Amino acid sequence: MRLKKAIKILIKNLEKDKEYYYSWQSNIAMAFYDGYRKRKKRNKYVNIKELHKISNEAAINFLNLLIKMKRR
Repeated sequence: MRLKKAIKILIKNLEKDKEYYYSWQSNIAMAFYDGYRKRKKRNKYVNIKELHKISNEAAINFLNLLIKMKRR
């Protein structure tokens, strides 16, 4: 039950604090970005700007899905 309460608190803070949301977004995006780059062994054909954009979109999608969970 403590985990459920912690997630509710997290979601509440993500909704009300844009800087907090952005910090989570940045960390999730970089985890994705770093994981992709390590897997591809610094493939010279990877468009870094496009990977950065996709990483941020994935992070935003994850956080928005998490926030929508609260409304169910």
